[in-house]
Amino acid sequence: MKKIFYLLLLFSISSFSQEIALLKYSGGGDWYANPTSLPNLIRFCNSNINTRIKAKPSTVEPSNPDLLSYPFVHMTGHGNVVFSDADATNLRNYLTAGGFLHIDDNYGMDQYIRKEIKKIFPNNSLVEIPANHPIFQKPFPFPNGLPKIHEHDGTRPQAFGIFVENKLVLLYTYECDLGDGWEDPEVHNDPATVRDKALKMGANIINYIFTN
Repeated sequence: MKKIFYLLLLFSISSFSQEIALLKYSGGGDWYANPTSLPNLIRFCNSNINTRIKAKPSTVEPSNPDLLSYPFVHMTGHGNVVFSDADATNLRNYLTAGGFLHIDDNYGMDQYIRKEIKKIFPNNSLVEIPANHPIFQKPFPFPNGLPKIHEHDGTRPQAFGIFVENKLVLLYTYECDLGDGWEDPEVHNDPATVRDKALKMGANIINYIFTN
């Protein structure tokens, strides 16, 4: 199973269309927030970094065995998150088999998600990702690391990660709101420069998954 999954990741850009997915979690948080963000990110990546991702993302629950079908799973929301034991086990198996989970705090998730990440990786701690990490280097350079898209508390944006065998498998973006920046222009009325910055950072995440 692991070999098959790695091959899917390796050949997904050049050989066939690949699907990415949105995580539908329990606990009451709005997992469905930012409905236009992933389709816009997909469109940007297919146009700018030569990916061949299916235009419409799938929706997958954390305990679903189909999780292994997706090289990239995105999670967002503002509120409570609860992973069952089955959810945590399946997510751990997915991530250690070569999958990637991007958690984007849409403001209000932080107090809940950190303890749920601990369920997935009880022996690993979130570490802040330095600005010289490859995810900030290509194809679009972000010399200062994670960009700030929306202001909330006036604090700096931070990217945290879980690494397995020195490979980033879980990315948690905090005080940034990347997903808001991926949404249709009229949703938040962000300037074109802000949306472009968010989409380019998103493209770096996708590029990292397909090239590492």
